[in-house]
Amino acid sequence: MERAAILPSVNQNYLLCPSRAFSTRLHSFSSTRNFSPPSLSSIKLQHSSSSVSSNVSNGGISLTRCNAVLSNSSSTEVSELADIDWDNIGFGLKPTDYMYVMKCNMDGEFSKGELQRFGNIEVSPSAGVLNYGQGLFEGLKAYRKEDGNNILLFRPEENANRMRNGAERMCMPAPTVEQFVEAVKETVLANRRWVPPPGKGSLYVRPLLMGTGAVLGLAPAPEYTFIIYVSPVGNYFKEGVAPINLIVENEFHRATPGGTGGVKTIGNYAAVLKAQSIAKAKGYSDVLYLDCVYKRFLEEVSSCNIFIVKDNVISTPEIKGTILPGITRKSIIDVARTQGFQVEERNVTVDELLEADEVFCTGTAVVVSPVGSVTYKGKRVSYGEGTFGTVSKQLYTVLTSLQMGLIEDNMKWTVNLS
Repeated sequence: MERAAILPSVNQNYLLCPSRAFSTRLHSFSSTRNFSPPSLSSIKLQHSSSSVSSNVSNGGISLTRCNAVLSNSSSTEVSELADIDWDNIGFGLKPTDYMYVMKCNMDGEFSKGELQRFGNIEVSPSAGVLNYGQGLFEGLKAYRKEDGNNILLFRPEENANRMRNGAERMCMPAPTVEQFVEAVKETVLANRRWVPPPGKGSLYVRPLLMGTGAVLGLAPAPEYTFIIYVSPVGNYFKEGVAPINLIVENEFHRATPGGTGGVKTIGNYAAVLKAQSIAKAKGYSDVLYLDCVYKRFLEEVSSCNIFIVKDNVISTPEIKGTILPGITRKSIIDVARTQGFQVEERNVTVDELLEADEVFCTGTAVVVSPVGSVTYKGKRVSYGEGTFGTVSKQLYTVLTSLQMGLIEDNMKWTVNLS
């Protein structure tokens, strides 16, 4: 099967495109932070007479060979939104148009990546990721600005650096920061019709790094695959931005000292499913984990960091190897300090949690989520009056306004794709 990348790395002779007749102009893009747009800024895809079939998507898609033709004409741009119910997208996978794929062999160097139609991938049953869990993932979001055309990424280089740190811990090669960020840009722009309208949600971007080479004995895989796919999403919790209800778990533990709790490896998340399932069956939104040594210090929720507020002082558990260094966590700390709040990164006890004025969670998926109640050993403590607390509301407003381009980005955190 012949494949080719679309956008900056275009193979002008062997582009694959859906068999339905269409002519599309692909968009050039730029970043406010020293990103050079590709030279092929105006490209039309036109059918040729030869055809080829592929099963890269569920049920198989008939593809035809296309020729990429440079054009200065004003063809219709395929930037209209996908035909879905944007008011009820929820947080779940919605298959989009393209995914990005890049390979790395034993020399440790990644080949030039390419965009492919979103679909299933083929791996050996003895792949390192399947047998020994050698895999990492990241999560970030793209937002459509109010003008409807520009799209913003939020701190993608932070995700790139976190993946590189995790890869070192997991004995894996990783894309450079530049490779990572460029791949994210290409993938988002290729799927731009899936970026929700302003105020309707975001495009969730999921980079994956996996040991896909075959290995039988316990050892690092001989080959690695870097993939990015995307999906439009709404709120993570079913409560939306309404307060969530947590239960403190003191038997199951998410991470241990010296383990991999501080990196975004896939195994960390499978480990929380048992406790999370039990909690949800009892009506709780999620689980808050304690340290495994003393069982009294807060660590994090299944997929997000935790903050408490007492007398206008914001406290969050310090990063010490068992807690994921969340990018939203880091951003909220910086935003809070610019807003004049005192922020402490330290050991936070369960007793302090129960006596807090406000509690909230942060994460890429949840952004900022107020906590309405915490239950610990049968004791339930409620916070606020069924809505955001004063502090968490202020931080949420500033952060989301930055992410969506509603206020000036003095932090230089966003990357503009136009």
